[in-house]
Amino acid sequence: MLRKAWLVWRDLGAPYEAARVRVLIGIACRAVGDSDTADMEFDAARLGFQQLGAATELARVEALIGKAPLDAPGGLSAREVEVLALVAKGKTNREISTALVISEHTVARHLQNVFAKLGVSSRTAATAFAFEHGLV
Repeated sequence: MLRKAWLVWRDLGAPYEAARVRVLIGIACRAVGDSDTADMEFDAARLGFQQLGAATELARVEALIGKAPLDAPGGLSAREVEVLALVAKGKTNREISTALVISEHTVARHLQNVFAKLGVSSRTAATAFAFEHGLV
């Protein structure tokens, strides 16, 4: 239900509400032990709040997850940097999923987030960013 709510808010062009739902998804994922997906959802929410200038909500998310503000180039999470580095080395989603012990679906979600954060639409453009910023 939360994912459906997120899709509705996103499709309605309501980024604040969409980010709030991503926080709830992260909390739910954490509760069932899926920390990788939880981190991905929290990072997406943080990015949304940063883009909106919603400092109070951003601070709440950061307090909730106990992390300092994003400091990787492009606002990437540590896991997104790992995925991007492997993409830049020419690895397929399947090879990345094996190397990081996550599902191919999770790799694809990380890549969607990387593309969105970097404002790119291809693995090639993301790879160029990785090389330009010393992530490889």
